[in-house]
Amino acid sequence: MGLKPVSDGLASGDGTTGGRSPEGVAATDAGGRVGALQPGQRWSVRRKREVVLRMLRGEPIDGLSRELGVEIYLLEKWREKALSGLDTALKQRIGDPLTAELDNAMKRIGELSMEVELLRKRCEKKGPFRGRRSSK
Repeated sequence: MGLKPVSDGLASGDGTTGGRSPEGVAATDAGGRVGALQPGQRWSVRRKREVVLRMLRGEPIDGLSRELGVEIYLLEKWREKALSGLDTALKQRIGDPLTAELDNAMKRIGELSMEVELLRKRCEKKGPFRGRRSSK
């Protein structure tokens, strides 16, 4: 019940691109593993994720390339993007002190902006100021 190997379209010179299989092998086998694409199909995020997970589990990249009909450089590119996304996700902190400080600063800026707006409206009114006079 395994997947049939798919020839690399570019190596055979038939002009297929984008990892599309000219044989039209089913997209998944009975075990739900990702296989080569049928003509006209595109690589979805879910399918790419499955391929990257297979690489991370230790499957040889050259075997995956032949099976899926995708060039090795493209598989490596998908793996690098996945790993950089993983790094980014793990860098985020819960309760980051810089975020709390930034939130407080933005709140204070909002308060000061409102105060400036009220003072400008007061200054634009015609007539003398209604505030206290200096004690000199």
